[in-house]
Amino acid sequence: MSDPTAPAKRINLRTPDVMARVQEQVEEHYRSSLVETIRANGGIFHAGKTTVRLAKQFGFCYGVERAIDLAYAAAKVFSDRRIFLLGEIIHNPDVNGQMEAMGIRYLPARPTSSQLMDLTSDDVVIVPAFGAEVATVASVKERGCQIVDTTCGDVMSVWKRVRQNASEQVTSIIHGKASHEETRATASRALGTDAKGHYLIVLDLKQTREVCRFIVEGGDPEAFMARFRGATSEGFDPALHLQRIGVANQTTMLRSETEAIQRQLREAIAQRDGGSAENFRYFDTICGATQERQDALFQLLNEQLDLLLVVGGYNSSNTTHLVEIGAEKLPTWFVRNATCLVSAQEIRHFDLHTKTEQTSHDWLPVSGDLRIGITAGASCPNNLIEDTIRRVLELRGDSLA
Repeated sequence: MSDPTAPAKRINLRTPDVMARVQEQVEEHYRSSLVETIRANGGIFHAGKTTVRLAKQFGFCYGVERAIDLAYAAAKVFSDRRIFLLGEIIHNPDVNGQMEAMGIRYLPARPTSSQLMDLTSDDVVIVPAFGAEVATVASVKERGCQIVDTTCGDVMSVWKRVRQNASEQVTSIIHGKASHEETRATASRALGTDAKGHYLIVLDLKQTREVCRFIVEGGDPEAFMARFRGATSEGFDPALHLQRIGVANQTTMLRSETEAIQRQLREAIAQRDGGSAENFRYFDTICGATQERQDALFQLLNEQLDLLLVVGGYNSSNTTHLVEIGAEKLPTWFVRNATCLVSAQEIRHFDLHTKTEQTSHDWLPVSGDLRIGITAGASCPNNLIEDTIRRVLELRGDSLA
């Protein structure tokens, strides 16, 4: 068994020969000449009485492209070995299905002890773009596996901040979803190298107001902990660990909400401490690609549109926020891919309130002029966007020619 304290073995997967083959395969699976043509035409496409407008920024970001490239490279370089992926490479079922078709096997993001014991030093384990928890990575290292780490650089920037917080006895308040792989990975690093740091995860402004109230007024620690069960570090005591705080975030959250959360927490600390915000710190750790896609959607919504389609995986956080933005202004449908567009009368779509796929009717007018906006999250490939455009035109009776 290898030494768990030893650095992971490093093998350069991105050699020119390997990457040439990877790029050929990735383009075959995910490229769209139609989307590229529309982009070159300013994001506007006319067919018959249908006008399609694409957001200026959408689809795969650099971090996602890098993760997919590394996974494909691993499949080529280690073709004679078992390859496992911790959870999903990204939050898109079509992409994850493609990984499985390539022979990559799946492990849960939090493998059981028996699943870990099944791993051997001959196996390869891919860490997804979201990263993985410290304990999980350590357990994989103990088995002697070759690790291929595809963690996004923006995520690692957040880790640097929360580690710094822990080293200075500052509690990290993490704006994110407690069950999300990235947030769990960040929280594990907020404990610090000596595992004595602390964190608290807040989902939204409502939960933030509860934290602010405790900071300013105090309260019942047991009731507080019951409210935030599963979202705090072990041994967390709100009476002790909210004295000095630093705000971090899951990189794919809505920027405006993260900024409102940090502003409210800063004001609460200042109110408690007689106007001083010395015990508060904040770093902007929203992913640049996430922000670009949100900004591009706001810009798209300034156009005259009749409806919006958002394409992506239902468990994709950054895609969910695009849906929230669109729904504030016009009819917005969150679809996984073109198969969700059953007919002009029927559409399967994800409902953010019920957290389930729903079926709605009479969603697409089939006559008259129609202006459709389309965007996609950072984990959605262009080929799925093309399929969606083609399906809309087919249902409308309009031709691409």
